[in-house]
Amino acid sequence: MDMNQEKVNPEGVANSIRLLKTYLDEIEIGPLIIALEGLKENPDSAQHLANVNTAFNNLGISQGAVLTYAPYMIILVSNDPFSDLPG
Repeated sequence: MDMNQEKVNPEGVANSIRLLKTYLDEIEIGPLIIALEGLKENPDSAQHLANVNTAFNNLGISQGAVLTYAPYMIILVSNDPFSDLPG
């Protein structure tokens, strides 16, 4: 999962956590919140980003709600979100 050396925005992750806790059942998405907290603390960690992707993939039908309420998640779960941006 190569983000072309782009940095994860910790503020975007923190905002996503806040929005998800506000609008969704925190127990249902608990593993994703935990993974996002780890990524927020270690934004350069490929492992933490992989943990976010795994937790998101395990959400099933709740993925749509997550993307609705926390649009920054689209960047985090894209395979190569910065591939079409000029370098």
